[in-house]
Amino acid sequence: MTDLAQSVAPGTIARMPRPAALARWLFGIAGLILLMVAVGGVTRLTESGLSITEWKPVTGAIPPLTQADWQAEFEAYKQSSQYVLMNQGMTLAAFKHIFFWEYVHRLLGRLIGLAYALPLAWFAWRGAIPRGHGVRLVGLLLLGGAQGGVGWLMVRSGLTDRVNVEPAMLAAHLGMALILLAAVVWAACDFARLAREPGAGKSRLTLLAAGPVLLLFLQLLLGALTAGLRAGYVANSWPLMNDHFVPEGIQWWGSLWMTLTSDPFLVHFLHRWWAWAAAAAIIWMAGRLHRAGATTLAFVLLGITVGQILLGIATVITGIAIVPAVTHQLVGALLFGVSVMAAHRLGMVRAA
Repeated sequence: MTDLAQSVAPGTIARMPRPAALARWLFGIAGLILLMVAVGGVTRLTESGLSITEWKPVTGAIPPLTQADWQAEFEAYKQSSQYVLMNQGMTLAAFKHIFFWEYVHRLLGRLIGLAYALPLAWFAWRGAIPRGHGVRLVGLLLLGGAQGGVGWLMVRSGLTDRVNVEPAMLAAHLGMALILLAAVVWAACDFARLAREPGAGKSRLTLLAAGPVLLLFLQLLLGALTAGLRAGYVANSWPLMNDHFVPEGIQWWGSLWMTLTSDPFLVHFLHRWWAWAAAAAIIWMAGRLHRAGATTLAFVLLGITVGQILLGIATVITGIAIVPAVTHQLVGALLFGVSVMAAHRLGMVRAA
């Protein structure tokens, strides 16, 4: 092996595909996306999302540096409906607090973009990307850019005639983040497998494996609607909602879509009980993993599922306290990522 390496030009060795390095890089990106989801939860719970009223993808990375800059940002915020309807009389110090969380959320998005784009360019230049995977990696970059655009559309939805963003736009923003997370994790798993088994093909997403992931995805979208409607505050008891299984207060808003995106009692009820359907599907998936020999992954999936259910109950009975609520959102995204890993593993079994 040493003689072979010495007989080949150093540049040729350097340009060999590096699936293991690509897998580590993508798993790191997935971790940053999870951090982004957590910061987004804090931003939502502190009502900070509308504090920055402009979208400046490049120059917006520089925060206000002088008192005049801060005053200009504050004056722009005063033109928003959130300030007029909810925060009249807010001090500059209080504004700086909500500005901080929205700024960190946007800055983290920019950092994720750089942490993806720059290594991608380096891997491409060094010839480290295996044949047939380049287009996919560029597609992930474009998907990340689209996620930023959806985030700005979400913010715009709350700048006029509202004190918060539209719940459906919040769900779309989270949904895009989860789709991006799933795509990144799946690609990372493909590269990890390629590093273990040179020449292995891409894992296949089977219908049976996709089912639990889809049920969980819908549950997380219901969670986003619950957050957007502040629906968690309509009941702080469990398992009953204000002493009823089906809560009082559900109203018809003229259409199914308007009711699902406008009625906090119905959305809270659905989020509570759809969770059990999603959990049952995930437990079934864990059983299949165990039978396929992926015992560790099966137990990790079960453990996160149980933890997520307990966090959901804790979030309700604490009146949406910020620590359990943010942790609930973070662990939900983590569970989704691990379920994608599980679907990938089951796809390997089917392909074999």
